[in-house]
Amino acid sequence: MGLKLDNDWHLQPIEGDTGQAFMGIRQQEKVFIKRNTSPFLAALSREGITPKLVWTKRAGNGDVLTAQEWQDGRVLYPEEVGRYQEVIQILHHLHHSTSLKTMLQRVGGKEVSAFDLLLTYAENLPQALRDNSYLTKVFRYLEDHLPSYDPRNYVAVHGDTNHRNWLLSDSNRLFLVDWDSAMLADPAVDLGTILGRYVPEENWSTWLTAYGTRPTSEMLERIRWYGTMHQLDQIKQQYRKRNFKKMNEEILILKTRFHY
Repeated sequence: MGLKLDNDWHLQPIEGDTGQAFMGIRQQEKVFIKRNTSPFLAALSREGITPKLVWTKRAGNGDVLTAQEWQDGRVLYPEEVGRYQEVIQILHHLHHSTSLKTMLQRVGGKEVSAFDLLLTYAENLPQALRDNSYLTKVFRYLEDHLPSYDPRNYVAVHGDTNHRNWLLSDSNRLFLVDWDSAMLADPAVDLGTILGRYVPEENWSTWLTAYGTRPTSEMLERIRWYGTMHQLDQIKQQYRKRNFKKMNEEILILKTRFHY
């Protein structure tokens, strides 16, 4: 397991989290423990966006461990994400909070532009994906249509708002979890994932109005760009996991929802 705490703690690995997350149990206490997560977590906990931070400890091997209140519940189903008003409220809170932006800057959050995301995708791209003519066409489109957004207007963004990172507790509270991809960027990074994957395009304007912004053609284009970028990243991730069935599902989302 490679993770040691006081002897009275029992640690149970959480499936699917590559050895980074555990359920910690001590007598009647149960917490969610993760190693080397974003130091941004403390601020998010205070804002109620993510479950309450209980403690932070440094392990003997140098890992930093964080424990959060355990929340029994489930992740949102894909078809639920676009319908939950709380999703809109949490993203609006995150993107419009000066204190969260300031805190992310203080803990070393990096500014990430559209071009940076393109470079990250292209870096160490498997040859099979480089040779795929459809994915190459999509990449060239993104390259030719880089959105312009003033870095002075960057906000704190989550970076991966897919349905698996929305936790609905048994007490009906919604949390946004897994902040390892947090960055300072265009809010369209998060909006592109939500709208691109979970909201029919004919409802984008209504959704954005509820979020509190005017859905201009320029903003819609930025959202489409970042949504497409997210899909390319998902395809790359699934290929690296050798999960070709899931990879093809992600390619199908790209074709049917973004119409390339």
